[in-house]
Amino acid sequence: MPKMKTHRGAAKRFKKTGKGKFKRFSAYKSHLLEKKSVRRKRRLRQPTTVSKSDYKRVDKILPYV
Repeated sequence: MPKMKTHRGAAKRFKKTGKGKFKRFSAYKSHLLEKKSVRRKRRLRQPTTVSKSDYKRVDKILPYV
């Protein structure tokens, strides 16, 4: 069985935390920012974790992270 390849796009977007969860950054922060509230933009800066439903998918494409 050959080694699995890491999905390089995903490797740049996700980091593993100490407890084994995946950390990610929020979307909707790149453009059209005038109409978004300061509170919303501030919250979008904070990293969050990958949802339970997507965890298995992310784990599969990042076998060695």
